[in-house]
Amino acid sequence: MTHKKFRLIVVGDEILSGKRQDKHMSKMIELLNERGLSLHQVEYVGDDREAITAVLKKSFATDDVVFSTGGIGSTPDDHTRQCAAAALNVPLALHPEAKELITQRINTMAEGDTEKAKLSNPDNVLRMKMGEFPVGSEIIPNSYNLIPGFRIKEHHFLPGFPVMAAPMMAWVLDELYADLFHLTDFVEKSFIIPLGMEASLTTLMEQIEATHSGVKVFSLPSVGDPRKGGVFAKRHIELGLKGSLSEVEKAFPFLKEGVLKLGFEIHELPQAGD
Repeated sequence: MTHKKFRLIVVGDEILSGKRQDKHMSKMIELLNERGLSLHQVEYVGDDREAITAVLKKSFATDDVVFSTGGIGSTPDDHTRQCAAAALNVPLALHPEAKELITQRINTMAEGDTEKAKLSNPDNVLRMKMGEFPVGSEIIPNSYNLIPGFRIKEHHFLPGFPVMAAPMMAWVLDELYADLFHLTDFVEKSFIIPLGMEASLTTLMEQIEATHSGVKVFSLPSVGDPRKGGVFAKRHIELGLKGSLSEVEKAFPFLKEGVLKLGFEIHELPQAGD
């Protein structure tokens, strides 16, 4: 469990077409980072049953912790529940807890109108479909409107609405993965190289990773932005390290020394906690 990778699958044509901007990735990064965890990978897939099933079948074969957002509603373009069942080769079935929660939601929306509250009402029949999950699933509570998500084989399926998905993500992390929080003192430390060129720094980056196996070197080049002024106005590179605090602190002086030996200047950046 200490080496679990966290991944995100975002389902929806509206994301791929640009009609909606994905907000799930940034929120998941925030929630994970608050807990000393990090996001390993993000995958986007449209509202296509064959494509979603293929993505999930491959994903279920891993040991990763996966969050999937979107496609768990009851309209014709919602396929994720059915695809998850197909990927696992199990049937869909109305989950008893989901039935209770959706019934509560129906009664709340009916506001005392007995006709609107009837489960045989066509609208309510469709709403109840949202409680049909792959057999073996458990529910994920939805504090926003009671309509639950579901989880199975360390895959956690949430609505496409960020206002609902975000607290559900937090619930899953806090209830199921708290033993993974803050196991390592992961940090990033970097500086700016004005007018730096990645080609000139590549060998140094490789040397640092080869001699300090506990860190990753990252390079973020920029063409510059005159509006920011100073070293940020012209071409520059942010060069830094990621890893445990002890390993980063050990390797960072060697990275800076190597950059200076190559004849570049260094512009210090404020670090977290400074």
